[in-house]
Amino acid sequence: MSTTPDTPSLQERYAPHNACFGCGPSNPQGLRIRSMVEGDLVVADWTPSEHHQAFPGVLNGGIIGALLDCHCNWTAAYHLMKTQGADSPPCTVTADYAITLKRPTPMSGPVHLEAKPVEIQGDRAVIEGTLTAGGKVTATCRGTFVAVKPGHPAYHRW
Repeated sequence: MSTTPDTPSLQERYAPHNACFGCGPSNPQGLRIRSMVEGDLVVADWTPSEHHQAFPGVLNGGIIGALLDCHCNWTAAYHLMKTQGADSPPCTVTADYAITLKRPTPMSGPVHLEAKPVEIQGDRAVIEGTLTAGGKVTATCRGTFVAVKPGHPAYHRW
């Protein structure tokens, strides 16, 4: 998948009506993460607004958590789709995730997200991700994401 500005993100391609706060293209008040495939990595660039701050010039930790959670979830969905040879990704949800805040994340420019699978087994994927700002990794994530089955509230969300 190409990463030109005109190329649809994973979210826009597979879940254009998703209203998730972090990654839903149809949520006008959300973060609207645009995850793109680059080889084995899934990447995104996102620019904070003033209302995303924790204190002057520093991005809020909860926003960092939402960015990494949603981005890693889409990484899992994409790689599960590829592993299963499917035409569309399964609906996935977060089973667990841990965020490590390594240093304050400056809001002076875009942040860069990268994520990759470290283990895929059946309907679940363990994903590791990073958030980089100003050329430094400011936060990391490791989480388990699971494809849901019929009957789960998230089953038909994309």
